[in-house]
Amino acid sequence: MPKIIPVGLTITAAAVLLALALPAPGTASPGEGEPGVVSSSAAPQVLHWRSGKGRSYLIPALEIPSFLLVLTLYDRAVYGQKDFGSTPKTFFNNLTHAKWVYDTDSFSMNQFGHPYLGATMYGFARSSGLSFVESLLYSDAGSLLWELGGEKTNPSMNDLIVTSQSGALLGEALFRMSSLTLERGEGDPGFLRQLGAAVISPPTAINRLLFGERFKTLFPRRNPSTFTSMQFTANLQKAKNANGVAADFNRRQVGVDFNMAYGLPGKDGYKYTRPFDYFNFKFTTISGKDILENIMVRGLLTGTKYEVGDNYRGVWGLYATYDFISPTVFRVSNTSVGLGTTGQWWLSRNTALQGTLLAGPGYGAGGTVPAEGLRNYHLGASVHGLAALRLIVGEKLMLDANLRGYDITGTRSPNSGVSEMLVRGDISITRRIYGPHSVGLQYVQTRRYSRFPTIGGSFQKVGMASFAYILSFEPHFGAVEWRDGMDSGNR
Repeated sequence: MPKIIPVGLTITAAAVLLALALPAPGTASPGEGEPGVVSSSAAPQVLHWRSGKGRSYLIPALEIPSFLLVLTLYDRAVYGQKDFGSTPKTFFNNLTHAKWVYDTDSFSMNQFGHPYLGATMYGFARSSGLSFVESLLYSDAGSLLWELGGEKTNPSMNDLIVTSQSGALLGEALFRMSSLTLERGEGDPGFLRQLGAAVISPPTAINRLLFGERFKTLFPRRNPSTFTSMQFTANLQKAKNANGVAADFNRRQVGVDFNMAYGLPGKDGYKYTRPFDYFNFKFTTISGKDILENIMVRGLLTGTKYEVGDNYRGVWGLYATYDFISPTVFRVSNTSVGLGTTGQWWLSRNTALQGTLLAGPGYGAGGTVPAEGLRNYHLGASVHGLAALRLIVGEKLMLDANLRGYDITGTRSPNSGVSEMLVRGDISITRRIYGPHSVGLQYVQTRRYSRFPTIGGSFQKVGMASFAYILSFEPHFGAVEWRDGMDSGNR
């Protein structure tokens, strides 16, 4: 995987964090409706998000093929004609006679490079005023076009899934964070905020630049409750392996970890009517050869708010997730949908418990770092589950615990009889020192259990202990307040 992508994600995180450090935006003027939406008297060629006026189906239909053409010309110049010397003849042959296969590209390219490609195509459509579903269809079409015409090789079924479906989830999170960066502060966004938003979602910035005022109206703001943190870590990583999969090791590393929760339940008046009105975005980079340790996105596709008594509020419904986890010696990636719930419970006046539970089916990939006699990774239908808890004690202390599981079978897979199970758990404690400054300790352990028809089973375990300096500008670690006599929203 090109290292520029994780570096870009780190810059993305810094841009979001800087935006959140700015003052909250002011109240909309009378008659404007939601901030960032132009009035109904505006020119029809200026985007009006709620009514759909000014949106364009044509612009992304031209941008996506143009982007793919530039990409394939670049690949042809860098990697040669063998795989990327496509022509109208090879496109027609793929369209009419090609055999769809499971390709053998590298894990990082298939499971992160392709989703990032899909996120870019999705972003062109989304920033043209189209809805989540409409933009997903454009990403689907772009992925199909790339498989048929971007390469000379046979089109890939697994790429078709991860490029568009995983890419849409990643793309929506990036689009929302880019919009949030633009809307923070007073007045029109200045150069630094526009630059930060461009780094987060380049296709959004391209449309704002190319089409001027038409696409400069901001995505309708509903003032979501958020919690954002950025950690700079010193890590000690230790691996344990069985059956000669890879050598045991101890490594000292440094890293950056970014986490954003958007649309936390409990805020009075906040509605969950659009996909990703609640989402959680996280990524971690570490020093070393493969610097992207994880990127994880989960979001509510459709759901309903609910309350239990005076002290608990939540939302439940259909979630979608995209996860990429690569703890040095083995990797897993998964895209899934499932039922779940996210909520907050005030245990006492100053102590809150936030959490998410979800589970559902999906499609994933898992495997070890290549070793003699072993396949790099395998694909298959999967089952995914998550339990996440956060205990917030006053303004000073936060405890986090997360448990994830992935079971990747041989169903819908070219690897009959191969199965993977990966379990990842982490626990951390954070202590606020002053203002946005905190320190913390974290331990993450990831276990992989695999079984191969010819060589039997294998086991791998990687643990990482970290000391972190943490920046977070939301008070009370993002706990949402709704009780009588207390300030509303994020405290």
